Amino acid sequence: MALLAFKEVLPRKIFTETGTSKNVVVDSMMLEAVEADGGEVENDTLSNNRKIVFEAVNGIKFPTETFEDYKGYQHLVNFYEKLLQLETKKQGKVRIAYFGDSMTDGDLIVKDFRASLQERFGGEGVGFVNITSESAPSRSTLTHQFSTNWKTQSYLNVKNPRSPFGVNGHVFFTKRDTINPIWVRYKANNVKHLTALNNPTLFYGKSGNRSASVDVIIGKDTLRKRLDPVNTVNTLSIANGGIKAFKADFIASDSIPFYGFNFDDGRGVHVDNFSNRGNSGLPIGSFNTNVMKAFNDKLGYDLIVLHYGTNVLNYGSLNYTWYEKRMARVVEHLRGCFPGVDILIISTADKSTKYGLEMKTDSAVVPLTRAQKKYAVQTESAYVNLYTLMGGDGSMVKWVDNEAPALANKDYTHFNFRGAKKVSDLIWNQINGGYEQYKRLRGFKTPVAPTPAPQTETPATEQPKTEQPKTEQPKIQTVPPAAKKPVIKKDTITRKKDTTHAQ
Repeated sequence: MALLAFKEVLPRKIFTETGTSKNVVVDSMMLEAVEADGGEVENDTLSNNRKIVFEAVNGIKFPTETFEDYKGYQHLVNFYEKLLQLETKKQGKVRIAYFGDSMTDGDLIVKDFRASLQERFGGEGVGFVNITSESAPSRSTLTHQFSTNWKTQSYLNVKNPRSPFGVNGHVFFTKRDTINPIWVRYKANNVKHLTALNNPTLFYGKSGNRSASVDVIIGKDTLRKRLDPVNTVNTLSIANGGIKAFKADFIASDSIPFYGFNFDDGRGVHVDNFSNRGNSGLPIGSFNTNVMKAFNDKLGYDLIVLHYGTNVLNYGSLNYTWYEKRMARVVEHLRGCFPGVDILIISTADKSTKYGLEMKTDSAVVPLTRAQKKYAVQTESAYVNLYTLMGGDGSMVKWVDNEAPALANKDYTHFNFRGAKKVSDLIWNQINGGYEQYKRLRGFKTPVAPTPAPQTETPATEQPKTEQPKTEQPKIQTVPPAAKKPVIKKDTITRKKDTTHAQ
């Protein structure tokens, strides 16, 4: 009653958050950016009706778009062509680096996006995985354990690392420990397309240490492999083909920078999840160009996804000009690090905050999505407006309170595994829609509607109901049409206990 009586004199926005979350932290570069030019006055020259006319790439030109409805499929032509070669000729391979914040923690969103691509275009394997990870206990796509005597440096809070950061934004070092072994362990889970650790390969950096080695333990067999850290980025093959699990003990390896293990079968599509809690996206601008080129020489990226926004909200201003300009520089830096790569920007999702006594869309969400779209247009990147795909104003409240079962958590910010699956479907359907349009521009007959994403890792009772559109195979003169997709079995979610530091 007292609250109602004083409602008129209370501030409109009572709480900036509805609850605390260990996932909401902030990278140091963003704090510096806000302090330096967070108050910069916006000079918005873009109107919603502005026409965006594209230039043809390899003879392909997408229709003109308006700023309001901008998707930028034109800037995915190279990526789409690689997919087309996979689908029609079964030739080549495609790799995607998916950078994100806590929204993709534990492989959420990314695991379903990966499954959609691998189901259609082929490919087996979870991709690149860190040496250690704070989200290892919650990751369902593989079991990841490690000893406690690793030293981690992250581009979120370290400006001058001992050795350059890897493509994952981290670098790991073994601590000098003469008593306790230093190890990592990986095990494949029973997830479609990820049932084995495909061609496990260790990535590590340059060092003067010439006496280090790794003991690889597979079942009852142990094989010692010598490390040779002479190049900017080095690799060590753990096994050929697919294995179910292995443990790696690191011997006399201090001073060597380690990055992680890659798991892929060398064909189809692979998606690396580079998620960091609290990341605004700005730390990517600190990547060492030469090191990234060395990674790219070995991994070969075709698309980079930047999925940020959660940690950029809630700073008392609705002006994100500073973020727009700095992220534009990040995109240009990425193009220098990964020559020829296509870029996809995914906007912030809806987020709700309590105004008065009611949960509503945070007032900063729409201005931030507009800033993200502006730097996508300016840098000639593709764009997905996740806020509008979710349903726009008030959609997060609906996802939390009106859906049964709920699709997001009670912090009105982060998705649960059901919501993450739906978000992945929204992103996949838009990207796939652009791909089908690309095929028509290339002269292929394609379905009018995009193929919905496959239902993966969600119990049947919790799946959103979707109708499967009828599809027809692309007809070409010299290449047979793609094979009919197999029926997809739905996996069962298995709850895991935190075994991160199990011996």
